[in-house]
Amino acid sequence: MRIETIRLKNFKAFKDVEMKDIPSFCIVVGANGTGKSTLFDVFGFLKDCLTYNIRKALQGRGGFNEVLSRGAEVRQIEIEIQFRLDIAGTERLVTYQLCIGESNGQPVVKREILRYKRGAYGSPYHFLDFSMGNGYAIINEEDFNIEDKHLEREEVTLDSPDLLGIKGLGQFSRFKAASAFRQLIENWQVSDFHINLARGAKDAAGYDEHLSVTGDNLQLVARNIKDHHPDLFEEIKVAMKRRVPGISDITTKDTEDGRLLLSFQDGAFTDPFIDRYVSDGTIKMFAYLVLLYDPKPHPLLCVEEPENQLYPKLLWELAEEFRSYAHRGGQVFVSSHSPDFLNATHLEEVFWLAKTEGYTTVKRASHDQQLSAYMAEGDQMGYLWKEGFFSGIDP
Repeated sequence: MRIETIRLKNFKAFKDVEMKDIPSFCIVVGANGTGKSTLFDVFGFLKDCLTYNIRKALQGRGGFNEVLSRGAEVRQIEIEIQFRLDIAGTERLVTYQLCIGESNGQPVVKREILRYKRGAYGSPYHFLDFSMGNGYAIINEEDFNIEDKHLEREEVTLDSPDLLGIKGLGQFSRFKAASAFRQLIENWQVSDFHINLARGAKDAAGYDEHLSVTGDNLQLVARNIKDHHPDLFEEIKVAMKRRVPGISDITTKDTEDGRLLLSFQDGAFTDPFIDRYVSDGTIKMFAYLVLLYDPKPHPLLCVEEPENQLYPKLLWELAEEFRSYAHRGGQVFVSSHSPDFLNATHLEEVFWLAKTEGYTTVKRASHDQQLSAYMAEGDQMGYLWKEGFFSGIDP
């Protein structure tokens, strides 16, 4: 499952933008304030809508008026996401549309649609269609041999017009597309790693399955992988040895007072170093490898500015690990301000954001003829960025 297209209307600085043909590994660059974090927050917003309702998701972002683009001609927020999904052995391009408006001063779901083509030809069919708390879902969507008129509808009335239809229906496996999209949104992960939170001994009680947003549970996740998925832990160690010169081994260690330490062995020394005394770059690279070698990887991973605290040469290594993760099936979005990280990227992987008259525009590197020509001659993306070939990117 991979997101191919994102279209936003009246969502903060994104008055009307579209990202098409999004690759499995996607890098987003731009000056501060152009909307990189806002782009990632589209997934967080949808997750909050699923977990709670659209009213609470909007409240967490300042309310409807704060999320709605300034000067919007129509007081509606629209999000459209297209993704590839295997349904009954055939890959389908599924479209999810959400339109949020107001009724009596309260935010409501004006329209929510999930659609895709049943065959190679014809128009996409609405398998889920809701408005103002009422709608339907098709319960035999996998039966592609029957005519449209024989598809069975299940009429549904939601408890409130600020609830999503996929919130309830997505829990049932028979609604294939709705269930898959719900799982994608609920299991997305953003990483904003903080070195100071990851260091030091942690309470050794129990395990953590996934790395947190800040990485403050690094030791517990590492021990979980080491104890329950030893083959993966060995892969992480092999990757660390390959990516970080000098590292020969990594272990977890329980202290006498019940805390947990990470221990790194430098091949040049007999005694290992505990994580408090190794470099920021070593800790951060290890944390990203723990994230990327997760036994239950996230279908969608967003990473903000991974270059912080990393030696520039390690950024090439990290880009390779992100790309490898994407090839294994988990889509990766990365925002960056680093020319060194950008030098490790491919032309078709890069989008950049720029502000035009107060609103964000999205451009693609591969659509720029000058950038494409320079890259074809062997130039690197980061150098071209520093030389000013990304129009409108500078503050």
